[in-house]
Amino acid sequence: MKIETIAIHAGNHTDASTKAVVQPIVMSTTFERDADGGFAAGYQYSRSANPNRTSLENVLAQLEGGVEAAAFSSGNAAGMSVFQSLEPGTHIIAPDDMYHGLRNQLKALFAGILEFDFVDVNDSDVLQAHIKPNTVVIWIETPSNPLLKITNIKKVVAIARQHNIKVVCDNTFATPICQNPLALGADLVMHSSTKYFGGHSDLMGGALITAEKNEWWEKIRNVQTMGGAVPSPMDCYYLVRSIKTLPYRVNGHVHNAQLLAAFLEKHPNVEQVMYPGLPSHPQYDIAKTQMNLPGAMMSFTLKGGEAEAKKVVNALKIFTQATSLGGVESLIEHRASVEGPDTKTPFNLLRVSVGLEHIDDLIADLAQAMA
Repeated sequence: MKIETIAIHAGNHTDASTKAVVQPIVMSTTFERDADGGFAAGYQYSRSANPNRTSLENVLAQLEGGVEAAAFSSGNAAGMSVFQSLEPGTHIIAPDDMYHGLRNQLKALFAGILEFDFVDVNDSDVLQAHIKPNTVVIWIETPSNPLLKITNIKKVVAIARQHNIKVVCDNTFATPICQNPLALGADLVMHSSTKYFGGHSDLMGGALITAEKNEWWEKIRNVQTMGGAVPSPMDCYYLVRSIKTLPYRVNGHVHNAQLLAAFLEKHPNVEQVMYPGLPSHPQYDIAKTQMNLPGAMMSFTLKGGEAEAKKVVNALKIFTQATSLGGVESLIEHRASVEGPDTKTPFNLLRVSVGLEHIDDLIADLAQAMA
């Protein structure tokens, strides 16, 4: 099936008892045992499994071309489950511009438990130089947040394979509509499903999708069920509903992003536009090769420095100044202010999540703010 069909049907089924076209929300926390003490329907307690979570995990796995998915209550919970599944003393290599929420999680919660280096994973020599005998995971994020760097997934996977290292790819910015890391050799894909999967800035969630069921995946599953950082049946239901329109929403987001990036690149007050769909992007050729679409996230820097960036972000009327991304509304933020004192983000940079408003209105809003 094509991805549009998968998005609609892989997480949905006709209810057997009522013949309802959309399955019900099963709020029960516990399930009846049969006469032998077993569970005829396969469910025993909703922390371990729930029919709505099963539906969500099924559509997530099929969208990414994986064999199984695990849903979590947030993207950070999904990322943490990977770290919690690793033996103490394990070494992780992560990008130097890794999403600050997961970077800070490693630094604050796993210091003294795991070893980690934040490096330029796009430089093969640097990557090779940081591999140790206890390196188990290379974490990549492409496009990256907020610099929109593109990592050559196949190249990183090839290096990892030489050392029996697993590759985990944060695919939140791209979504499976724009990029399929498992097909490029990654072992595990992570998502903050709060973003494009939810799509309306009103749901929290995270997900992991695996290329194969193995001992490591079983450990991650154990962290999910024993740790209990799982989404509610209601959240699972609404995520499944939102995913049905994911391909069409993402295509609309990308359409707007391409036009907005072209406008910004020509604006005299703009220093640089960071968007993988522009030929001026340093890794444009890699993006064209491994991405189906260039996504709808971008950043741009202003010639007037931090003061100009803050002036622009506060003068916008349609764009909302807020964290997060992937909703139908366009969001913008001064990213360095969000990331804190150890940020590597330029202070004249604004990060944009391009929404589904009419592109003429979005361009007009930015034009008046930068006038």
